[in-house]
Amino acid sequence: MTHSLFRSPDQSPDLARTALVSGGTSGIGRATALKLAQQGMKVVITGRDAARAEEALAILRRDSGNPAVFALIANHAEPGQVLRLAQTFGQHNQRLDVLVNNVGGNFSARKVGEEGFERTWALNHLSYVQLTLILLPLLHASAPARIVNVASFYYGNTIRFDDLQGARNWNGNTAYLQSKLANLLFTYALARRLAGTGLTVNAVNPGRVDTGINRELTGPARWLDAAVFQRLKKTPAQGAAGVVAMASDPAVDGISGRYVDRTRFKLTRPITQDQGLQEQLWRVTLEQLGLNEPDWAALTLNAAGSVETGHET
Repeated sequence: MTHSLFRSPDQSPDLARTALVSGGTSGIGRATALKLAQQGMKVVITGRDAARAEEALAILRRDSGNPAVFALIANHAEPGQVLRLAQTFGQHNQRLDVLVNNVGGNFSARKVGEEGFERTWALNHLSYVQLTLILLPLLHASAPARIVNVASFYYGNTIRFDDLQGARNWNGNTAYLQSKLANLLFTYALARRLAGTGLTVNAVNPGRVDTGINRELTGPARWLDAAVFQRLKKTPAQGAAGVVAMASDPAVDGISGRYVDRTRFKLTRPITQDQGLQEQLWRVTLEQLGLNEPDWAALTLNAAGSVETGHET
């Protein structure tokens, strides 16, 4: 069940900018949240475990000197919980200047959640789309505002539309690669739609970072990660550099639809530029989430705090 940790030991200041960082209790998410809080933003992190979120809040408030850091608790692999999280955020906040879609996972075992979605696909892709679209009105009202999708250099060459969730042919590595390709396709499709709105969206590859994203891997994949890749990994703070820059650096004002490889702009492979594939994924994703295409000319919040997109709750 989604619940809020919008509690502060002191009266929170009325800060000028607000950021939401998904998966912010550890790793790149927490490092990003710290930097944004140090810049004077009100920062809301999301996490799955309330105890870990409380611990992260204490660390972030202490290390940033900013008491306006809060948390929302939800399992991002369950779209219903993501919806309620976004609605709760809307009820507590007047604006949203920065949305960082960072939550993610890499798994060796296939697992389907209570709502029927395979967790890699739901966590790494569906949650990005759903959180972004539900919060578009708030972003639009706060424009200029930024959306940053944490992606990867490690992405696939195809979207298996006939078996998106690996029901017939499961492979953890393939599932992860597909979800990270989806991050890029979503970023580019959204950037076209946001042109002229004052909102920007970009994807950032943080590189190999010691975040714990692979902690549930088993067998050869776990050995490879620990024995070979561990020594190549950067710290979360190093990995967050590009994310923070795209979230807050004035030097990138107005830049949208780009991919940042750590801290440099880079072109992604031709498969990611296929607009037909982007649009097919867009349509299928909205169908999975029960969303209609948002009205880009008139983004509005309903009384519950969600986009008027026809979502059936």
